[in-house]
Amino acid sequence: MQSLSAWMLALVGFAIGAAAGFAVRHAKLCSFGAIEDALMGGDSRRLRIFGLALGIAIVGTQALVIGGLLDPAQTTYTPAAIPIVAIIIGSVMFGVGMALVGTCGFGSLVRLGAGDLRSLIVLIVLGATAYATLRGVFANFRIVVLEGLSIAMPDDIRSDLASLSARTLGYDVRALIAAIAGGGLCLLAFSHPRLRRSPRLLSAGVALGLLTVAGWIATSWIGDEFSGPMRPQSLTFVSTVGKAFYAALLSTPGFADFGVGSVFGVIAGAFLAAWRSDELQWEAFDDDREMRRHLGGAALMGIGGILAGGCTIGQGITAGSMLSLSWPFAVGGMMIGARLGIATLIDTTPRQLLSRSWASLLGKTHPSK
Repeated sequence: MQSLSAWMLALVGFAIGAAAGFAVRHAKLCSFGAIEDALMGGDSRRLRIFGLALGIAIVGTQALVIGGLLDPAQTTYTPAAIPIVAIIIGSVMFGVGMALVGTCGFGSLVRLGAGDLRSLIVLIVLGATAYATLRGVFANFRIVVLEGLSIAMPDDIRSDLASLSARTLGYDVRALIAAIAGGGLCLLAFSHPRLRRSPRLLSAGVALGLLTVAGWIATSWIGDEFSGPMRPQSLTFVSTVGKAFYAALLSTPGFADFGVGSVFGVIAGAFLAAWRSDELQWEAFDDDREMRRHLGGAALMGIGGILAGGCTIGQGITAGSMLSLSWPFAVGGMMIGARLGIATLIDTTPRQLLSRSWASLLGKTHPSK
């Protein structure tokens, strides 16, 4: 039987997820949309909003660490060895899948809350492939082969920027790093004239940052040490989706989990925002081609998200708030994957994309042709 504290964590996770889902749906914010705007349209406003969320999360999370209220060593984002190969492969896979679906796992939950039944299918596939990679048929290959190719940190220090800087310089500069990184990201958002006139976007960014910190606080303070070891965690939406479906099918006590609670919370919050603005609408696939694209993208996100250690929220904001050294590799890989996915959609198929790239290469090598 699950302890009362576990169910309390699930309820807190639901509340935090609901607030995140409401804020993002209300602002019509999307991580893939932000990347697409920046890469294809030259519009960085929505990307700056995620930067604002990260900046606030960095300042708040590092304040918890400095105050002794959160131990980075207990989280999954600062291991003593970085599985760099798994992160790079997984993040690119996730980015491609995100482009094929048109949003990430978090965005799919938000869309489902507004009545998009395509997202229900996406989340089922994402959750199944994520759980298979986390604990199922793909888990052994992930652990033994991919995660075995890792970079060990010197002297077994934690793989975060503050710990590495302290070892290199000989003194702790965590507060300085947090102030520069967090403050700089916030300034980058508020310095944009058009963003300053977009209170919905700004409020969504602030909410995401504060809710990430709230997740760390809740999972650090609410817990029963006698019921087993508990890792502090915050918002992430790949493994938690898999755990949610596993709990629904096979293990009712599995609902007593912060991450699982946050999954259902996002759906509820998005539903409330869509209902409040009279935007609830049932949507389904237009044809079999669209369905195949979504199924393939969902599988790539499920497998890739586990390999990468999180999604655009889990790695992009939650791991970033920990100053994790995996953050630039994961976020960079997702952006590269998203760009490849967009190119694949434009060129219809990966085969055509490769053909055109090869033809372009030959054209540069042999100008006479």
